[in-house]
Amino acid sequence: MSIIKKSALVTVKEWLLVTLGILIYTGGWAIFLLPNNLIGGGVSGISSIIQYATGGTIQMGYSYFVLNAILVAMAIVILGMGFGAKTIYAIILASLSLRFLPGIIPPEIVNTLAIQNGKLMSVLMGGLMAGVGIGMSISVGGSTGGTDIIALIYTKYHNVSPGKVILFIDFIIISSSLLVPSYVNDVDPVTGAAILDAAGDPVRHLMPFAEKITTGVYGLILVTVCSYVMDMYISGQQQSVQLFILSHEYDKIADAITKDLHRGVTVLDGKGWYTKKDTKVLMVLTRKTDLNMMLKYIKQIDSQAFLSVSSVNGVYGKGFDTIKK
Repeated sequence: MSIIKKSALVTVKEWLLVTLGILIYTGGWAIFLLPNNLIGGGVSGISSIIQYATGGTIQMGYSYFVLNAILVAMAIVILGMGFGAKTIYAIILASLSLRFLPGIIPPEIVNTLAIQNGKLMSVLMGGLMAGVGIGMSISVGGSTGGTDIIALIYTKYHNVSPGKVILFIDFIIISSSLLVPSYVNDVDPVTGAAILDAAGDPVRHLMPFAEKITTGVYGLILVTVCSYVMDMYISGQQQSVQLFILSHEYDKIADAITKDLHRGVTVLDGKGWYTKKDTKVLMVLTRKTDLNMMLKYIKQIDSQAFLSVSSVNGVYGKGFDTIKK
């Protein structure tokens, strides 16, 4: 596989993962969170608070886009144009999805999956989908926008996980929702569809303060689940492995790894004690996500190669993590 072809495939894969991550993220909001009048953290949480406060006049997709437009300029300056391009795409896709998905998904499906199962199950499912979606996007250099951008800027200079930074910001946002009135739709308990008045507009009522406190608690559970799932996804994608490779074709394997896979190789002197023959041992550190591709390269060159693969807790240096202040 040539370097150019591999780079093109990696680029396409990254953009597809950003797209899939955004659809999973917004799907969690459209199916589980918005129908139950739940709030979350970040820009999406602020947007949901605005939607409830205006009785649906300012829908979530509009405020989500405007607020993120302010933050994305910071990302372009600090994190680079590559990050900014993917984030702009993610914000536009998320804004459109949040605007149109709630109207596309049939009320019967929402009622069966979300409303009938209660708010706690909806919080868990919505937080799971949101966490996977955000993690999927961040793992390939993108973002769903909002506090993700703030978290990535902060973690660029500090050894703190993005999930913990987002969790702190989300706690402040959810707590502030108690000070804002919320108007929510009356829904049919059987179908889950919004009840309409004579003019065809949804019938709404002011959420009682006691219910707002309960909603705030659900919001804290939501962001906790979301941040935990996101960290688990990202740490899994960034996990590194160490390979020891013994092969008579060690020079060809080393050239393939360095030239095509762009990973460093250390050649160690060894001796097989049973054969009493000198040999060369290759030591390679790589991401776990690149392991299958590397094994295919090795097998094509020497199907009889002997390998040892082990997980490592941390790898710092060029091509891996950096030691931050």
